[in-house]
Amino acid sequence: MMNDLTCIIIGGGHAGLAALKAIQEKTRGKAGGRRIRFVLFDRQPWHVRKVMLFRPAANEEDIKIPWTDLSLEDFEFVQGMVQSVDSSEKRIRYTDAQGKDARIHYDLLVVAVGSIVRRPNSDQGGIALTDPQAAADIRERWRANMRQSVGDTNPEERKRLMTIAVAGAGISGIETSAELVLAMRKEAAALGIDSSDVSVYLLNEKERLFPEGPEKVGRKLEQALSECGVTVLHNRKVMREEAGVVTLNNDDCLTVGLCIWTIGLIPNPVLGGMDLPLTSDGQVLVDECYRVQGAPGVYSIGDCTRIVDPRTGKVDQMTCFEGGMQGGRLGKIVMADLEGYPAPIHKSSRSLIDVFSIGLGQNRGLLWSRKWGLDMIITGKIAWKLKKLAWDGASMLR
Repeated sequence: MMNDLTCIIIGGGHAGLAALKAIQEKTRGKAGGRRIRFVLFDRQPWHVRKVMLFRPAANEEDIKIPWTDLSLEDFEFVQGMVQSVDSSEKRIRYTDAQGKDARIHYDLLVVAVGSIVRRPNSDQGGIALTDPQAAADIRERWRANMRQSVGDTNPEERKRLMTIAVAGAGISGIETSAELVLAMRKEAAALGIDSSDVSVYLLNEKERLFPEGPEKVGRKLEQALSECGVTVLHNRKVMREEAGVVTLNNDDCLTVGLCIWTIGLIPNPVLGGMDLPLTSDGQVLVDECYRVQGAPGVYSIGDCTRIVDPRTGKVDQMTCFEGGMQGGRLGKIVMADLEGYPAPIHKSSRSLIDVFSIGLGQNRGLLWSRKWGLDMIITGKIAWKLKKLAWDGASMLR
């Protein structure tokens, strides 16, 4: 053990798992005749499938996976919260699961603490889809509203109880609204009430859906959502929700039983205490090989990192697609640095192939890809299966 190299990965999300797998595979667990000991740190006792938060909001689905159920082996897991990184001593300080202060030495360190869901201001009302507990709270809220609507004789109040506003129309908002409307209609049928009274509004502050792709993809998405029962309102930003009334930026109002915020991601604030160089937005600064500036042996990838293609100047987006590709490349970079030969530099994954897959409820989805200037759009059950494969692959499920 004394002669082992210790490789620590902080963060058991998609980027962290991809990095762990790639470094293990490229090094085969050894470097310069020394065994590499792999240690995975995460504050949770399980892997949370964060990109699927909308699933437990709509259905009773558990998105927390025990580390032993992943298709990864030969690593130690430590549940703890990293407090700081001492790059001169190559040591991290952390608080363990019992709340005790502890330290551990590293030879290689990968920071992959990801992002958190952006929250609205406390006076804006509603509930943000931030974690599995928030998802469970959302599910209980709309189900309670549905049950309450059964015995309500006031048609306006009954309609309010069966209405949800989803504030934020990125991919998370799209997937959340689609799953919710299907789950609510199924619940309505089980309760013996008219499922056509269910209303889900997706409120988009931009002019169209899916600005990352061509306009025709945005139109297809809107059509698919409409067929599910979701009403999309463009150029509409939610200002606040109060007492069941959602106020929009044009002073229009919607009466709702629930307002759910899906307004994007921000880099994990825990980075602020780690003594690493950060951008003004809170992302770790790295070079074209994911090496953290001024910290030998430290790398950073995923949502928590500002990663730029040196050829194009394009900044990688905060998606699990990018995080997975970065993790795969990091294995080659670490091996090159250990062996002393030139490491591959970052190249934007989307310069090779641009691809997005969006779930629209069980057996419904849309996949768009562009390669060599050609667009390909797949919808329906095949797109859903491809999305599910991507989810399972990113989470390293057995």
